[in-house]
Amino acid sequence: MRPVTPLSILAHELESLDRERPSPRLDRARALASGLDDYLSAMTTPESERLAALNRRTTGHVWAGTEGAVATLEPEMLSGHVEGQLLRFLVAVTGARRVLEIGTFTGYSALAMAEALPADGRVVTCEADPRAAGVAREAFAGCDRITLVEGPALATLDRLADAGEVFDLAFVDADKTQYWDYLDVAHRRGLLAPGAVVVVDNTLYQGEVYLDAARRSPQGAAVAEFNARVAAHPAFEQVLLPLRDGVTLIRVLR
Repeated sequence: MRPVTPLSILAHELESLDRERPSPRLDRARALASGLDDYLSAMTTPESERLAALNRRTTGHVWAGTEGAVATLEPEMLSGHVEGQLLRFLVAVTGARRVLEIGTFTGYSALAMAEALPADGRVVTCEADPRAAGVAREAFAGCDRITLVEGPALATLDRLADAGEVFDLAFVDADKTQYWDYLDVAHRRGLLAPGAVVVVDNTLYQGEVYLDAARRSPQGAAVAEFNARVAAHPAFEQVLLPLRDGVTLIRVLR
């Protein structure tokens, strides 16, 4: 798969430099960067067989040329083993019973969180792309803790708010240009319980958020703005972790 995180991009650049101008220091720098993800995975609780099978299926899936597409999909969008374990861990330690996910993709993160829920817990997951929703629906077969809602996420959030739904934990991993809108609507419309935790993926966006602002993509610019707005918001407490492409944990204070 192509490098899509700051660390994997750095490892790729160091590998190219090491090929052009081999040196022991470059080789050590490359090894430091390229070996970390594998070590993190090896030292993290293994994924369940069901998650491992979905990981393999997503990696081998061909997305191109399907009608109804609303976005470019690729296997690199999968949350993956370590981030999935982080989500599962957070559901368990927070005691969350109601989980909201914005951006299902093939269902890996929803399944990981559902595995940590109590028997009466529930994940409501939103997906706009019918291709991803189709794969996820098959992956959820036999799991009665997950409800998949197809369609634009903002419209789904409005319907959930109208129905009086409230969530203990939310995971956001969808259209980066709408990140602030997802959080703002969920917060203003009361979808987040007091003290709820919101987990937001890709908040380093391949390093664009801290590199030259003039060279940012629209997605990178939107994530940079999202990060700044969250950091300045008095109702949130947050920490940005350098896991994969960046994961921000937000606690709703009020």
